[in-house]
Amino acid sequence: MGLLKTLAILIIVYYAFKIVGRYIMPLFVNRMVKNVEKKFREQQQTKYETQGTVGETVIDKKPSNNKQSNTNVGDYVDFEEVND
Repeated sequence: MGLLKTLAILIIVYYAFKIVGRYIMPLFVNRMVKNVEKKFREQQQTKYETQGTVGETVIDKKPSNNKQSNTNVGDYVDFEEVND
């Protein structure tokens, strides 16, 4: 009797997952995709709003001119190939 009860529960669980996977999961996935798409569109919209008009050059910040070259890098050593 215990074996039949276990098989019945497994069959019911299998068909429950099958129904959920076929009918309910696509609805859930569609809702998630629409939310992600909405967020993406909002991000793109704010990006285009801050850029200005087409063809206009906009500089957000002035680059810093703190680049200094290091003259103390060492000595140059000429390479010679040695034959054994």
